Parts: sequence; C-alpha cells; structure tokens
Amino acid sequence: MNVDNSTTTRPVPDPKSLRRAFGTFATGVTVVTTGGPTPHAMTANSFTSVSLDPPLVLICVDRGAVMHQCLTATGFFGVSVLAAHQEPEAMHFADRWRTLGAAQFEHVEWSPGEVSGVPLLNGTLASLECELWRTYDGGDHTIFIGKIISLHQQTDRDALLVFKGKFRQISPDWSEVPT
Repeated sequence: MNVDNSTTTRPVPDPKSLRRAFGTFATGVTVVTTGGPTPHAMTANSFTSVSLDPPLVLICVDRGAVMHQCLTATGFFGVSVLAAHQEPEAMHFADRWRTLGAAQFEHVEWSPGEVSGVPLLNGTLASLECELWRTYDGGDHTIFIGKIISLHQQTDRDALLVFKGKFRQISPDWSEVPT
C-alpha cells in the first residue's frame, strides 16, 4: 500500500464543517463515568469496540475536558450505552453548567460497578466497567483504551442514537422509531 506523506499544503476544513461531516455518521450514545473521591460523567459518542481478546474498547476525550483529568487520575471508567428512553440522561451529562462531583448523579438512577465502583447508569442497553489499558495521542483528544472487567447487557430495549446533531431512536428489529 502506498501512503502519500508529501507535505503539500491543503486547506484544512474548519471545525464547523468537520462537525457537520462527522455528524453524518450515526452513532450510539453513551455516558462515560469515573468514580473515586470525585465521580464524574460525560455524554459521549466517540466509543467503539477494539478487541475481543483481550476485551478492549476505546473512548476519545478532549484534553481540556474535566473527564480527561478524572479518568487519568482514577485509571477506571464505565461506559453506559443509552437506551431510547434515556435522552434526558444524555442531555444532563452533556450540560457544561451542571453541578459537578457526586451531586451530578443525584437525579439519575445508577449502580456502582462491581469491581471498581464506577457509577453505571441503570436501564441502559449495556454497561461496561473498564480498567485503563493504554492511552494514545489523538490531536486535541486522548484515545483511552480500556480493558473490560465487567459487563451487563439488556438487548430488548430500543437504542438512542445521534445523527446530524439530533437524537434518534432505533428499535431492536432495526426499523426506525420516530422521536
């Protein structure tokens, strides 16, 4: 395979155009959590599976986000894959102005992970408890790879998706459900 590593200057798309282009890729919606003395959560759609053996997933976190510092400090994180009815939770944990720390979990149903105790939201499609395995530079983000240390799933629920900046739903039989 030939890779063009030339230094030809090409115009770089502006961030707004990039967001619009990236938004055309429908993704599931998750809430990523950390525990410890100052638990934290954030809504994220930059989540994917990496490997079955060992069981690995990745999340990408902006270097300036509160989550970046929390995750680096604790070494464990949770991923709650949201069901269609959990749009309010997605909005809550995406709100930059919400109260931080343990107080942000007061009006959300959650349970502690069985190994690390990270908060995992109840009523989700799946919840993963992960131990930080590796990190990689990802430009203005860090790519965090976690090894799954516990897993719970409930597959008979509808999924919450994001497409073109709006929440959507899809049912288990793969037919679209109006939102």
